[in-house]
This record gives sequence, structure tokens and C-alpha cells, in this order.
Amino acid sequence: MRNWEKNIRKTVPYVPGEQPRGEHIIKLNTNENPYPPAPGVEKALKEISAKRLRLYPDPACSVLVEAIAQTYGVGTDQVFTGVGSDDVLAMCFMTFFNDTKPVLFPDITYSFYEVWADMLRIPYEKIPLDEQFSIRREDYRRANGGIIFPNPNAPTGVELPLADIEDILRNNPDVIVIVDEAYVDFGAESALKLLNRFENLIVVQTFSKSRSMAGMRIGYAIASPVLIKYLNDVKYSFNSYTMNETSLAAGRAALLDQAYFKEVLAKIIATRERTKKKLKEMGFSFPDSRSNFVFARHETCPAEKLFEGLKEAGIYVRYFNSPRISEYLRITIGTDSEMDEFFAVLKPLVQRLKQKEA
Repeated sequence: MRNWEKNIRKTVPYVPGEQPRGEHIIKLNTNENPYPPAPGVEKALKEISAKRLRLYPDPACSVLVEAIAQTYGVGTDQVFTGVGSDDVLAMCFMTFFNDTKPVLFPDITYSFYEVWADMLRIPYEKIPLDEQFSIRREDYRRANGGIIFPNPNAPTGVELPLADIEDILRNNPDVIVIVDEAYVDFGAESALKLLNRFENLIVVQTFSKSRSMAGMRIGYAIASPVLIKYLNDVKYSFNSYTMNETSLAAGRAALLDQAYFKEVLAKIIATRERTKKKLKEMGFSFPDSRSNFVFARHETCPAEKLFEGLKEAGIYVRYFNSPRISEYLRITIGTDSEMDEFFAVLKPLVQRLKQKEA
């Protein structure tokens, strides 16, 4: 090792899902929304003058913060925005997880948590999910330096009931508890209603999934004013201008069209339930999903072989070669026509693999 390498902070980075390019590709691997953003988003983008781009954007992100606050019935001093929920969560790790005791999160969960903890030298402990891939609330009644988990969980799609979240908060009054609600709009119950009772709670959401804006990178946290102040202190010490003019305008426009938002959610949920039924008929099992994906395994066909066969046909799903979940595929819910094409490939693929295994 060269001497200057001794002082380099080395870490194993997060590996995002593939972003294939080309004709006749069906992307069901990164939980993107298959429908376009609200019509007002395109209108807002067209109205942005290029002359404005010579100026720095509003560091307080006021127009977006005000729209989020109005949408969720909270004060503007309870909202923090960032470049996707990943940016918001990273700021939370830097701000709130500074104890010598370990931060707790599930063993099967969003893998970025472990990456941030390693990079920032934060001690952590991964708490095993039960056999049904559920969080056991009693496992979080131990000494810790903070708690974070997604709800619904990723990549499993399992929802933790609000009563269990309340129990975790009640038993951890002296640390910050972060509920990562990237997928909550697809049928789960939000922890936002607990904010008035627990000052140590932070709820993080995103525009990437339910609002069809993964390419715009907008995330936000809602919490008590004191926690938002601490987050902003770190943000302004790191990068004052985190969100650009287009993101601010597009985000506001997306929030104004609640009717379109609900319409898209209803379509995705309906397609998800139809997908569950078809998967069961083909011999797949999966935990009940409250997200925009299904985490499924086949009773006889190896997940890696299914993943490879689908990919050869131009259909991308997510495969995790990790302990406990190496026989599962995470399948994003697309449009009805995309799911029909998916099943048109999957059904004969399963039949061929079953014959080979026999």
C-alpha cells in the first residue's frame, strides 16, 4: 500500500439496479412508477425560463417546502427536503447517529443503511427479521444509538403495523427513530399521525415511487421543528444549494394534482393484486406486499435461473444473491400490458426449468 492510501476512507458502495438502454426493454427491477408524472409537472417545466438558471436556487426550497407542508397538514418548520430520499437519509445518518451504541436496522432491508453506517464509521447491528420477513418489535427493546427501518420494508414489501411502530417509539424515547416510507402510498399506513406524540420520530418519503419522479430526485423528511433545525444545520454545513429550480417547480406541481396521484396509485395497486394472483397460480409464494413490487420465490425453479431467463428476453427484475433471500426475485409492478408481457415470458420459462429440475 502506498503511504497516501492509508488515509483514504474506503467503503463498499451501494449497488443500484441496472438501468438498461435499448428497444423492447421492460424494466421491472428498480421500483419506478410505470406511469408519467402529473400533467402539471410538464407544464411547470416548460414555464421555467433559462435565464433563471444563472442564479442560485432558493436554499430553503421554500416553494416545495410550503407545498409539502400544505399537503400533509404540518408546519413549514417541520419539513426538510433533499435530492431524493437517499440524500435526506444520508443527512439523517450524519446528524443523528453519533452514539457509541449501535444503530439498529433489519438484516433484510434497504442495503444503503449499511453503506452509510460503514462510510461514516457508525456502529450498527442488523436485527434478523422473523421467518415471515416481519420486524419483531420486541427485538428493538435494547440499548442502541438510533433505529431506522423502511415501512413497508424493502425488498420484502411487508408492512409493520402502526401499533408496532408506536411500541418501538415508546420503548426508545432517548434515540432518534427513522421510518423510511418510500413505498407507503401503495397501501400501508403512514407513521405521520404519530408525529404529535413522539418528538424523536422522523418520517422520510420520496417523489420517486408514487409520484413518478425518480428522474427528478426529490425526497423529504417530516419531523418536529427541533429535528428539522438540526438537519438544516448539517445541510447548510455540507451543501446549501441541494435542489435545483426544475426540481422545486416540478415537485410543487406534482403535489397540486392529488386526483391524478390517487388515480395512478389505484391502477398500480389493482395491477399488483392481479400479479399476486397470477404468481400464486404459477407456484410462486411471497409475503403480502403493500408496496409497488412483489418479493417472490418459486417452489422449484431457482431464482437466479429465472432472473437470467427473463433478462435474456429483455425483461429486468431484481435478484439479490444474499443470505436468506437468494431464492427470491423482486418484481416491480408495471402497467397491465407490461405485466402481461412479463407473464408471457415467465410462464414458459418456469415450465422449461421445472422440466430440467425433474
